[in-house]
Amino acid sequence: MNRSKDGYKKLQTGWKILSILLLVYTCTAGLLMEVPRLSIVNESIRALYFHVPMWFGMVFLFFMSAFNAIRYLRNGSAFYDILSREFATTGVVYGALGIVTGMIWANYTWGSPWHGDPKQNGAAVALLVYLAYFILRGSLSNDEQSARLGAVYNLFAFAAMIPLIFILPRMADSMHPGSGGNPGFNMYDLDNRMRMVFYPAVLGWILFGLWITDLRIRIKRLTINS
Repeated sequence: MNRSKDGYKKLQTGWKILSILLLVYTCTAGLLMEVPRLSIVNESIRALYFHVPMWFGMVFLFFMSAFNAIRYLRNGSAFYDILSREFATTGVVYGALGIVTGMIWANYTWGSPWHGDPKQNGAAVALLVYLAYFILRGSLSNDEQSARLGAVYNLFAFAAMIPLIFILPRMADSMHPGSGGNPGFNMYDLDNRMRMVFYPAVLGWILFGLWITDLRIRIKRLTINS
């Protein structure tokens, strides 16, 4: 029994250390390593290491939130409700950071922070849908009713987020790579040096999001039990 607990603690510590190492590597290599010299994009392509991983992290966190919402609806355990809510909270933070980093990148490549691009608009609407999730939960005084309705709405929010971000922007004219007929980044002159930073960045930011969520879950459980 003690060995299993020690193994679990080591695993918990291990992926947190891995997250720190990956993010330190991402920030250092992302800002110092050579990048392809593309017209218009130029040095701003370094934002790829910070902007795109935020969306990967957001989608993963929202998926975990929806997954735990299903688990809550199946057995009614308050623990799964806490997991679902806290994953959604961190997901919204990642989504907001994704929009902000995208605006900074757009300001240098498109000439303005907000260009009304379909993917920008879709991401903003998706975040508003998730913000409504918290408003809905906050408007109900009954904890069980709040958790149950919140879980149902959570599944709707996740189902709405997928087309808003990944499907509808591809059907309209868009300046984003890979949307509206524009080639994706893999068709640009990206070399293996960028991939050596990009993939660790995605994993590092996802692990960091898990870490933040884990801390929030622990705080929430301590608050309830106190």
